[in-house]
Amino acid sequence: MSSTPVRVRFAPSPTGLLHIGGLRTALYNYLFARRNGGTFVLRIEDTDQKRYVADAEKDILSSLKWAGLAVDEGPEVPGACGPYRQSERSDLYRRYATELVASGKAYYAFDTPEEIEAVREAEGETFRYDAIIRNKMKNSLTLPEEEVQERLRSEEPYVIRLKVPVGETIAFDDLVRGHVRFDTSEVDDQVLMKSDGLPTYHLANVVDDHEMAISHVIRGEEWLPSAPKHVLLYRALGWTPPVMAHLPLIMSPAGGKLSKRKAEEQGIMVNVCDYAEAFYEPEALINFLALLGWNPGDERELFTLDELCEVFDLARVGKSGAVFNKDKLHWFNAQYLRAKAPESLVPAARYILEKEGLGSGCDDAFIAGVIRLMAERIETISALPQAASFFFGAPDTYEEKPVKKAWKENTADLVNTYIRTIDGLSEFGAVELKAALVSVVEDAGVGMGKLMLPVRIAVTGLGGGPDLFQTMQLLGKEEVISRLRTATEKLGS
Repeated sequence: MSSTPVRVRFAPSPTGLLHIGGLRTALYNYLFARRNGGTFVLRIEDTDQKRYVADAEKDILSSLKWAGLAVDEGPEVPGACGPYRQSERSDLYRRYATELVASGKAYYAFDTPEEIEAVREAEGETFRYDAIIRNKMKNSLTLPEEEVQERLRSEEPYVIRLKVPVGETIAFDDLVRGHVRFDTSEVDDQVLMKSDGLPTYHLANVVDDHEMAISHVIRGEEWLPSAPKHVLLYRALGWTPPVMAHLPLIMSPAGGKLSKRKAEEQGIMVNVCDYAEAFYEPEALINFLALLGWNPGDERELFTLDELCEVFDLARVGKSGAVFNKDKLHWFNAQYLRAKAPESLVPAARYILEKEGLGSGCDDAFIAGVIRLMAERIETISALPQAASFFFGAPDTYEEKPVKKAWKENTADLVNTYIRTIDGLSEFGAVELKAALVSVVEDAGVGMGKLMLPVRIAVTGLGGGPDLFQTMQLLGKEEVISRLRTATEKLGS
């Protein structure tokens, strides 16, 4: 690593909600910065006004905060390289674009969209506005200087294009891809300034990375085809490009890139805010995303964010796409969920339960008790209403197979005996409830299962679940006895 200070940036466009792939890109930048004692910059690339979405920036900021990725410089954390919204830096782009024209590295192009389309139709699929085509077009390279100036004075619409050199090779070492080479014959004369006076992504991106002293550009593989354009721009401006690293795509389990459509088909949420709203554990999502394209070199899977900062290395990022495994994400979430104190999960659980019409009259201690008993049986807190509904209301139906298996001719008598026994308990605790059941089955000369499964069915409506006696203790004597009596009436003798 050179002695140059490490400065990385996450530069999303506010054209929609923050995508899960965007969060992984932000995470890798954050980890690289922290590992190398560097700076993590957030830059909002909002020059595409046609695709601008209101509140998208707010979503980006809140999603990063939820995920625990603290920004060192950005719109909310002013620094020496601000402003951090591209819409507030327009004069800078215009100045550099004009300098490029003056130095012969760029040119004014006055072609209308209709004229370009006509040439595209004539050229066919091979059309590219490049060194060959530009000589046939209406631009400052083909028009007399006097006419160019007159068109500028009359405010005729124009764009500024980069003059891509002919017959050159663009090569650089990518920290993920290795040595990468492009021929300039493959690169078009990209637009730098649009006719509305705003810069394109390419110009603004390069200018800002230089002005913000970005040392490493870590971004998705989809930007690799743009890399030669950016390297050419750096050359034209006389600047040294940052080190680049292009991350592998996140793939759909069905194959191909994880698009919104494919994600929906697989039941995968693609927006970070959806995970926050569903009360996923942010540490779990971060842990999962870190391993989605990177590996630590051993079998370890669970990492805190601080631990990831200590071991993350771009050299261990793979080139191949990484498949988004929803089941694996849920496994991670379950690990972090179970490690938390039940009391800390009560607000989220209450919110989720009450949305489903459950738990409105329950105190925090009761809900914490439910979480404690159900923690090993759920992977997300949002699964609580369905998995633990019996805690919040007596079952009105009973699972058919367990009933057929357990409810026999003398079962109701056994249950009634158990009711009388526990009704007389002075301490309605799990230990006492279990001892009472053992006493009843021993007196009846039957096995534990002859009574324990029927009691579980009566109390929960199910044939399986959390510890039965702790469940009964949490529900309380009055509720348990009521459910046992109801079951004997409904299921008969």
